[in-house]
Order: sequence, then structure tokens, then C-alpha cells
Amino acid sequence: MIFDYRCFFCLARSFEKLLEKESLSTQAKNSFILDMTEYYRIHHGKISSPEFAREMHLVLKEYTGNSDPYKTEKQENNLHALRIIKEMKDIVKLAPDPFLTALRLTIAGNVIDFAASQNFNLENTINKSLESGFAIDHSEKLRNAAKKAESILYLGDNAGEIVFDKLFIQIMNHKKVTFVVRGMPVINDATLEDAECIGMRDVAQVISNGYDAPSTIIEKSSDEFRKHFYEADLIISKGQGNLEGLIHLNDERIFFLLMVKCNVIAELLKVEKDSFVVFNAPFLNNDINKSTSF
Repeated sequence: MIFDYRCFFCLARSFEKLLEKESLSTQAKNSFILDMTEYYRIHHGKISSPEFAREMHLVLKEYTGNSDPYKTEKQENNLHALRIIKEMKDIVKLAPDPFLTALRLTIAGNVIDFAASQNFNLENTINKSLESGFAIDHSEKLRNAAKKAESILYLGDNAGEIVFDKLFIQIMNHKKVTFVVRGMPVINDATLEDAECIGMRDVAQVISNGYDAPSTIIEKSSDEFRKHFYEADLIISKGQGNLEGLIHLNDERIFFLLMVKCNVIAELLKVEKDSFVVFNAPFLNNDINKSTSF
């Protein structure tokens, strides 16, 4: 279970932005903050950061009546990514190693994360990803695993980002890929609506995990998702949220692809913040047994 005390303050900042966005009264804002701190007091040490975020988003929806506060921004991110993807395809096509280049681009897309920050620059991150090495590099192991796998389960993360996932799936050119989105809207995580918007079904079967945490929580997910999860030969997990929900499993089938956006995860992975990583789950066997809780 990953939930450092710093996670609380990070989540508080993200909810502060939402409270302003929803134009709630001062009384309602104060009431929500009291709810948040009380929930923290009662549940600290018992739930993970994504589960805490999920519960507080449900509480906020009760205040606002808005089930998808980032709906417009998600649509804009999908469309922006679709506008620039042709250029990205050209970059991949001309690259000496299309697989590795597409892998770099899909990790760069992970910068589109409203839970971490809304002040990101996608184009700058793309350029950085093409020029930088991976802080943890198990890309060759991933390439070989993808060639051997009969089935691949690909766990998506954010709207907009999934356009780059689609490109990577195209480059992998695997006959059986299932792409997974969230069961319901939460933050700017991708849902079935976003997958339809960017044409993900052109390259993969698409399902939801049946749950609305900004993560993959196996025990809370749908029977359909769990069947796919346990039967997959290879699992590709995008983003910090999915990492937080799955890393404790120490499952050798799982490869985590992400941009490290906070010091808590940077310290866990022993890399610098803002670095790019692709690693196989057992890499952190000893560290996960000493995982941080708040």
C-alpha cells in the first residue's frame, strides 16, 4: 500500500483546483475540506492513495452534482493528441527502432495527468522523451515478452494519453490486445467514451475495469476484467495510479510504463522525479515488501 503523508497534501492541492472550478460556496468548500481531513483521520494506514482519491471524488460529486468535472478537458486532450499524432507516426516510421520510439512516445503521453498537474507541456515532454534515456530500462525485456505473449492486457491511464497508447499498440502489431479503461469518470482518466473518441477499437478489444478509482484495484474490479487480468500472458500498466494499485503483486507479467511525477514514487523506484521508466514488476521485490503507508 503506497500512501505517504505527502500524498494527502498532493491530493488536497488537486481538490483545491476542483473546488475553484466548480464555483462552490465558501461554506461548501470548508465543509468538503472537513470531510476530507476526517476521512483521512479515520482511514489513514488502511487504504492506498488511489482509493483515498476515489472516495473523496465521490464525496465531491455529492456537493457539485457533477459526475465528470473534467469532461471538457478530456475531450480537448483527446483532440489535441489526435491532431499531433500524424507527426508522431512519421517520427516512428523514420526511426531506426520504431518499437523503442513508440514506447518513448507513449510514456511521454503520461504527462497528461490532472491529478499531478494541469500545467504540463506535451510537446516539450515528447521532445525530452525522444532525447532522454530511461531511468529504469527493461524495454528489451518488454519487446521479447510481447513477441512471446499469446495475449496482452494493456491498462490505460489518462484521456489524451491513450492516443499514444494506440500508436504503440499499432507498432507492437500483436494479434490479441485488450485495452482497459476506468469503469466510470474519475479525474481525467480515460473511460469507454474516450476510447471510442480516439478509435481504440481499431487496434484492440476495449473493456472497462468496472471501477472508478484512478488506478487498478483488482479486488474491486469487475469479473470480466479479472478474467482478462488473470489469463493475460503480458500486462502493460501505464501511469502512477496503476502502479500504486498493482506493484505490491510483484507479478512478473506486469511491465510498468510511466513518467515519475512525484517524490514519493521517485523514492520508491530510486530514480529522479520527472524521469521516464519502463520496468518489470519483480525489479522492486525487496522494496515493495517495505512499502510506505501514511
